[in-house]
Amino acid sequence: MSTSPDIRGAAASSVTRRRVHLWPLWATVAGLLGFAGTIVFESRPAAEREAFEKGVEYTVISADVLGLDAFTSRLGWTAGVLSVVALLVFVGVWHRNVLRRVDSAAAAVVAAGVLASAAALTLGYGWKGALANYLGTESGYYDQEGLFIYYMLTDFGAYLPWLGVLVAAFAVAWMAFAERHVSRILGGVSVTFAVGLGAFMLISGVPGIPGTLMPAWLAILGVWLAVGRSRVMQPVVPALDPAFVRGTDR
Repeated sequence: MSTSPDIRGAAASSVTRRRVHLWPLWATVAGLLGFAGTIVFESRPAAEREAFEKGVEYTVISADVLGLDAFTSRLGWTAGVLSVVALLVFVGVWHRNVLRRVDSAAAAVVAAGVLASAAALTLGYGWKGALANYLGTESGYYDQEGLFIYYMLTDFGAYLPWLGVLVAAFAVAWMAFAERHVSRILGGVSVTFAVGLGAFMLISGVPGIPGTLMPAWLAILGVWLAVGRSRVMQPVVPALDPAFVRGTDR
């Protein structure tokens, strides 16, 4: 029994018609909140900021932490915690909507990379929140040397964990160019972020480099999957020729 041309044409049209999917926007939420928690609400000593603006070197000492703004650290912790929640939700909806549909090791690496970042960021942002408490409502529990330890943990604590998302970007690039599951433009953006930041990290020896821009990539990923025409985002049409269920790779 064959499917009539009219039915097949209607099905193909419904498959290729651009649709907006809301679930990928969890990645966008996570990226924006992560950027805020890591970059926007980063608390640095005033003397260090002044030295940076003047282009001179400055050695941070333990006494500098007493002048840190506890409220800024609290905002960073709040945004960071919400980012972790969004990352975990994104892993869940990615598993339901992608991993169950495609046989792709790269798709599994995306989930693993984001999950690894979420786990490590729980610590990174947690130290930021603890420092905010010990500078604010719980001040006096530790001397400046103790607070300095917490400050050093927050120095790269919210930057290092984004390495997992950098690995996820490599995996998305593989899904684009090797498997054609996602848009090749998205793959190009992903490989640019991943190779650029990865190479910069290895050459410079600065392990926190992924935290500078990978949250932005994650935000882009969510929007692109939500409104783009990647193959993996198209609905499955049962009982039709698989040729009708394909993306445009644009």
